[in-house]
Formats: sequence, structure tokens, C-alpha cells
Amino acid sequence: MKQFLLTALLLSGAALAQTDTTAPATPAPVTTPAPAATPAPVTAPASADMTAAVIVARVGKVSYTLADYNRAFRLAVARVLNGQGIPFEESYVAQFAEARADFLKQFARDRAVEQLARASGAPDAAQIDLQMQEARADFETDAEFQEALTATGYGSPDDLRAELERRAVVAAYLEKVQGRFTFGDALVGGFYNLHRAEFQRDPEACVKHILVPTQAEAQAIAKDLAGGADFAAVAKAKSQDPGSAAQGGDLGCFGPGEMVASFDAASFKGPLNQVQTVQSQFGWHLVLVTKRTEAGVMPLAEAAPLIRAKLSSEAAQKYLDTQVAKLGGETFPATVTVQPADK
Repeated sequence: MKQFLLTALLLSGAALAQTDTTAPATPAPVTTPAPAATPAPVTAPASADMTAAVIVARVGKVSYTLADYNRAFRLAVARVLNGQGIPFEESYVAQFAEARADFLKQFARDRAVEQLARASGAPDAAQIDLQMQEARADFETDAEFQEALTATGYGSPDDLRAELERRAVVAAYLEKVQGRFTFGDALVGGFYNLHRAEFQRDPEACVKHILVPTQAEAQAIAKDLAGGADFAAVAKAKSQDPGSAAQGGDLGCFGPGEMVASFDAASFKGPLNQVQTVQSQFGWHLVLVTKRTEAGVMPLAEAAPLIRAKLSSEAAQKYLDTQVAKLGGETFPATVTVQPADK
């Protein structure tokens, strides 16, 4: 549905490299102050004016308000809901009330990283303009666009643009930080030898297929493919498997025993890069095995890029933790325990 296209947009190249995926369990950037220093908690649904006045966190020299926090929390709730195929509605926010205080820690950390990122560079305004144009182009009217924005947690196009800018500048900064750390062959080889068990892999086959109901149809398609027809194009046009047809029949990679017996046999015992015709209880499959990996330890040549990515990510995270800690800050959890009223 159109309302989910904005979510897809943010999950594309503009998406933020999420800082909470590698953050330590107890983030370093903030500390909870003594009760006497805490702003008075909000004990009733907050008006827009009130949320703009209540300070929920200070990071470096910047103070963030309850309104800032509510916008971020609403987007986080929307991402969870959209991930389950559910459009965001304001009424859902209350169901996540218990997470508000914990989310404040991540909110403060994200803003610390954003400050560091903006000190390092600015987002590409032209690129953000293009992303906004592409998002709006999918809708015939402003009302439809606003409906889609609401379904993904945004109050307005300006909110979407602000989030795109934030994610773009942070992603560029994180990429730059990670690029500072490189590791030579000796260190990578040593890591590989010490952690060989981590590179143990199960057998795997990467497969595409076209599913049709009859043998006659399968034979006709097999003839077309043998004559040079494009497998992906035929799959999109004729495959009866709704889960893979749109992807050109691509099922990805899987292990033994995950498919029905005849399909499994073709995947793990049949020839590579040759179309096989196989029957199952679902119909007739034209199976194309594009890659097969045997069980065993991944060779160093394949493991090396993964090792370098892991080491550089860990080093970058430690650097980031140090920089965030230098900013300093504090959070006021009691101020965010109220259900937000502003939109």
C-alpha cells in the first residue's frame, strides 16, 4: 500500500545506520541526575505548549524538550508497527508507555551522535530534496501524502524532511568514522585462526524457481528458457508462487531439509546453473540452483571482509562511545512517563 512507501524510503540508502544495534547495554552518554535537579514531571496529558517547555534531556550544550522526545518516540513506535504491517495511529502510543523511560536513553544517545555528525559535515540538501520529491510523487494529492505520513508516524512533510536529514548526516558520519580503522592481513589472519569456530558454516543452496500448476506448462517454460528466455522475467510473469515471483523467482539461500523432499533433492543434488523440472504437492517447479556451499569452515579469503568489517565496527563503536561521553549530559526520566498529546 502507498502508506508504507515512506517506510521503504527510509529503509533505503537514506536510512540511518542505527546506533542502538552495536551500542553497549548501558550507554555512556548520559547520567541520571539527583532528584533535586530533575525538572518537575508531567503528570497529566501534555499540551503542545507544555511539551515545548519541559526539558527531558541535556546533551552537551543542547537541551531537548518533551516535544522533541515525543516526535522521536512516535517514529519509533511507528517503525515497530509498520514492521508488522500495521499503519501507525496515535492510540497505539499508549501501549508502549512502559518503554518511554528506557527509550529516553537511546534518544539522548542518538542526539549526541547527531551533534557529532553535524559538527563533522552537513547533509546534501539536493539529495534530501530529491528524496522528498520521490516520496511525494507516489501520491496524487496532498491529502493522500499526509495520510501516508501519518501512517508512518510523521506529523507533516517537514517532519519527514527533518528525519531524512538527520539520518543522512549521521549515516555519513558513521561511515566516515568506521573508515578510519583498517586492519592488515596479519591481524585478520590471526583473528581467523583464533575464531575459526565462528566461521563454521552449514551446507547451503541458493535457488530460483518458477511454479506452475501443470507439467505441460512447465515443459513449455523449460523450452522457452532453453531458447534464451530470461528466467527472472518469466518468473515474474508466470510463477504461481506469490512469495518469490516478484523477485524473479529468487528464494534466496537455505539449508538442507527446509524444502519439500523433491525440491530439496534438486537443490542439493542437482546440477548447478541448469534448469531442472521437479514436481511437488504444490505443482511443477522449474528450479535453477545458482550457488551451492558445502559444510565446513569458511575459507580465509571469504572470511577476511567479514573480519575487517567486524573489527572496524567495534573500533568505531569504541571511538564513538568516547566522543559521546565527552559531550556529557543528563536525562530526566520522570518527564517522559506521560502519554503525549501533541501531534
